[in-house]
Amino acid sequence: MGGVVHLSTVKLARGFLVCLFLWGFVSLSYAARSGVSKQKFEVKKHLNRLNKPAVKSIQSPDGDIIDCVPISKQPAFDHPFLKDHKIQMKPNYHPEGLFDDNKVSASKSNEKEMHIPQLWHRYGKCTEGTIPVRRTKEDDVLRASSVKRYGKKKRRSVPLPKSAEPDLINQSGHQHAIAYVEGDKYYGAKATINVWEPKIQQQNEFSLSQIWLLGGSFGQDLNSIEAGWQVSPDLYGDNNTRLFTYWTSDAYQATGCYNHLCSGFIQINSDIALGASISPVSGYRNSQYDISILIWKDPKEGHWWMQFGNGYVLGYWPSFLFSYLTESASMIEWGGEVVNSQSDGQHTSTQMGSGRFPEEGFSKASYFRNIQVVDGSNNLKAPKGLGTFTEQSNCYDVQTGSNDDWGHYFYYGGPGKNQKCP
Repeated sequence: MGGVVHLSTVKLARGFLVCLFLWGFVSLSYAARSGVSKQKFEVKKHLNRLNKPAVKSIQSPDGDIIDCVPISKQPAFDHPFLKDHKIQMKPNYHPEGLFDDNKVSASKSNEKEMHIPQLWHRYGKCTEGTIPVRRTKEDDVLRASSVKRYGKKKRRSVPLPKSAEPDLINQSGHQHAIAYVEGDKYYGAKATINVWEPKIQQQNEFSLSQIWLLGGSFGQDLNSIEAGWQVSPDLYGDNNTRLFTYWTSDAYQATGCYNHLCSGFIQINSDIALGASISPVSGYRNSQYDISILIWKDPKEGHWWMQFGNGYVLGYWPSFLFSYLTESASMIEWGGEVVNSQSDGQHTSTQMGSGRFPEEGFSKASYFRNIQVVDGSNNLKAPKGLGTFTEQSNCYDVQTGSNDDWGHYFYYGGPGKNQKCP
């Protein structure tokens, strides 16, 4: 009859809808589970790729595990171009004169006097023929936006001192206070950087102080070699100050990474772990601690070498990793960088350096001293035409100077958010 629906039809329809709902729920649950298991599989695969079999492992007091990995088994050798690479155990030339064996590691007579400020040394050391590698944990990878992006900087994280569009830089969320030189061919750079533990507002922000050696344009093909110290909760899972390196040959797109988190940098040193905590750090109106970093190009082999302190040559970036840096760098930058995510619509309170402005001076503000460049004759020289750059000087600033003890130097940094930097 018109307008009358039989009760059994209603029950059937209800039953069908319930089945449809349950099927959809099960499908979604399965999809979610398979998505999670796929991610776990990808993470596990990546961890197996990064964490090489160790001769021994050292538990650091900060929670890190340092694996002593045979030098020939380090992550660098996953690179297809490095399959038959003969490891260069020392550079041919050094900017401070012809290279000798004492520069590869501290000479025996001097070894006890040299303090290597890394926490893990309290519990052991790696033997000769191995290198210390900070073990990557599952949580480290899961904090990244994706497995593919783990250990990589975001694009547009290099300051463009003479950019016609400063707003473009601010949109990237990265801010800087730097000194720089350009307009010549540079074959290396050196500086002594004092070490602090800046406070970070958001987990996805960081604060670092580093040297950049740059080649190419600031477009898609930028080459960069970088080293310094950083605090990055996202990368390391804590707020410790850590030694780091970085490289890219395509403006932070597909190539390069921090430390040993991809193939590239070849380490030869058994004393220093990239990504490991530096301790002690400087205190406000208290003891000051600094580290020296030298990066230079070996004129014979063409590789870019890195030295930490006065006697620890860490290793090298093979020249084939780069295009423009195969020959020389066209710009050197020294200074600080922070991420300003503006999560609450206001400027971040993430500190740069000590979190104090440069005018406060020694024992309060952070500094780079004895800044030098390596020239075409492989000599360390004072930089000519040193410029400075910062996007917002009310948030983070930089001031240069020179004297007999510190050569060319600058104080830099700031608190981020304050009355003049809302």
